[in-house]
Amino acid sequence: MGKKSRVKIQKSGSGASTVVSPKEMMNLISELLQKCSSAAPSAGKEWEEYTQIRGLVDKIRKKQKGMSIVFDGSREDYFPDLLSWAQESGASCDSFSVANFGTEGYGLRATRDIKAEELFLWIPRKMLMTVESAQNSVLGPLYSQDRILQAMGNVTLAFHLLCERADPASSWLPYIRSLPQEYDTPLFYQQEEVQVLLGTQAVQDVLSQYKNTARQYAYFYKLVQTHPAASKLPLKDSFTFDDYRWAVSSVMTRQNQIPTEDGSGVTLALIPLWDMCNHTNGLITTGYNLEDDRCECVALQDYQENEQIYIFYGTRSNAEFVIHNGFFFQDNAHDRVKIKLGVSKSERLYAMKAEVLARAGIPASCIFALHCNEPPISAQLLAFLRVFCMTEEELKDYLLGDGAVNKIFTLGNSEFPVSWENEIKLWTFLETRAALLLKTYKTTTQEDCSMLEKPDLSLHSRVAIQLRLAEKQILEKASASGRAKRLHFEKKLEDGAPLPRYEESDIALLENTDVDAKLILRKLEEVEEGQEMQVEEHSHLLNGEKDVYGMETEANGEPVQEETEEKVRKHAHSTLDSVDSSSQRGQRGGANLSASRTEDDPKENSE
Repeated sequence: MGKKSRVKIQKSGSGASTVVSPKEMMNLISELLQKCSSAAPSAGKEWEEYTQIRGLVDKIRKKQKGMSIVFDGSREDYFPDLLSWAQESGASCDSFSVANFGTEGYGLRATRDIKAEELFLWIPRKMLMTVESAQNSVLGPLYSQDRILQAMGNVTLAFHLLCERADPASSWLPYIRSLPQEYDTPLFYQQEEVQVLLGTQAVQDVLSQYKNTARQYAYFYKLVQTHPAASKLPLKDSFTFDDYRWAVSSVMTRQNQIPTEDGSGVTLALIPLWDMCNHTNGLITTGYNLEDDRCECVALQDYQENEQIYIFYGTRSNAEFVIHNGFFFQDNAHDRVKIKLGVSKSERLYAMKAEVLARAGIPASCIFALHCNEPPISAQLLAFLRVFCMTEEELKDYLLGDGAVNKIFTLGNSEFPVSWENEIKLWTFLETRAALLLKTYKTTTQEDCSMLEKPDLSLHSRVAIQLRLAEKQILEKASASGRAKRLHFEKKLEDGAPLPRYEESDIALLENTDVDAKLILRKLEEVEEGQEMQVEEHSHLLNGEKDVYGMETEANGEPVQEETEEKVRKHAHSTLDSVDSSSQRGQRGGANLSASRTEDDPKENSE
């Protein structure tokens, strides 16, 4: 058990080896890189571009068949080695075992009663795979000379994982062998399964993820073959698209931020064993203990012996779970749908509206979200819509009128409307916009529900339909909420109700409910709204008695990653985007860790 199979060459039907010449492969790789680096397609042409890219990738995969490194046996065969290695390395393993939980996949099962907030799991730094350990590995020489690797910690981790997987003497093999051999991220979907997502708000991110991964692979394939610093990498003789897709998904579903060894910043890490935990609603209960130099997890709730131990991955939408973690979470209290809004630059009042928004810290054009709960809009979106619907006189009042500064501060507070007419306009806009978005779907809610009853539906198609249905349900709720609010404020106007007056002590900038506060102080990687605002979650200690540095995941943030990558493109002479955010914000203090995880089999959660 645990023996690694040798790299194999694909066999033809006649039994003779099919040898692909380096020149032929490099030509295909160059064609793929050129296709993925071209300008973004015009509206409505995204699917056509995706199928073209996928066609090239399929050609490459066919020629690379049988060349990937694989391990004998099943994943489950390696769990005893994982636990033994963890125990020998100083991790805690006496409170749980690894078990199969059916549709939820593998997870941790309590082997004794565990109390809520009890520390039951810790993983020392030496077990973690980090960007720092990558720099000190065989990958170090290439890392030191390639600006893309230096800028994208997630890609560095993916290559670190591949290099260690190919090394029979790697100390991380017990962990690597325990990882899934395949994932349920859209990178592993069949083309017809991706097609189910056409028309959804999430499909663009899915198509971009595939394009970015293909571009990354083509760029790094050429780099591995041609760069002198890559000459000693174990990937030089065999680096397939399937290898890279696996490594990217492993990292994308599991990476988290931890403090660097000297504590001066943060680095990305894979955390063995802890990343077996599945997701449920709750609070983040994992942090990093600098004093003992280890990741620590306390119980989210009371667990009795033989119950599954869960952690909370963070306030992610189901689109984020599907795209970056590979599962749909049915009872997601934080689900939302992205909606892009902006003030047209051709509008006569554009300058005034942009100025009011700027004073409120909101861009004139950005991505917001409609939420599954009431209210469906956050403080930021409420403020934006109020300004978006302002008359010229109202704009002048918020720019030049008495108490203009204080009025700006009330834009996101639902208790202080601009005017009854303004409230009617903004809720009418929301009602109409949500209804229009619903019309873009090719199926109805009822049709989706009927499809989900089919027993022969593939796992990926089922997840795609669940996501599509969830989006519609959020939009339906948003439209209904807009209508109810519109009628409410029409009644206020009809009755001649006085506008609420405010005192300076009442003012709360863009923060009028607990929900809004959570949205304002959200994690960078979870930003769905106002991504240009660069808002980060405030830090707080998990354990006040010890120096605990919180770890945050890099689960979703492609726009952030693209910005990072843009800075190094001219140096790398290549176009490269990320599959997943790898921005490393060096905030000191404590914040919680939320898991960036997935599943491997037909599972609802990840392990």
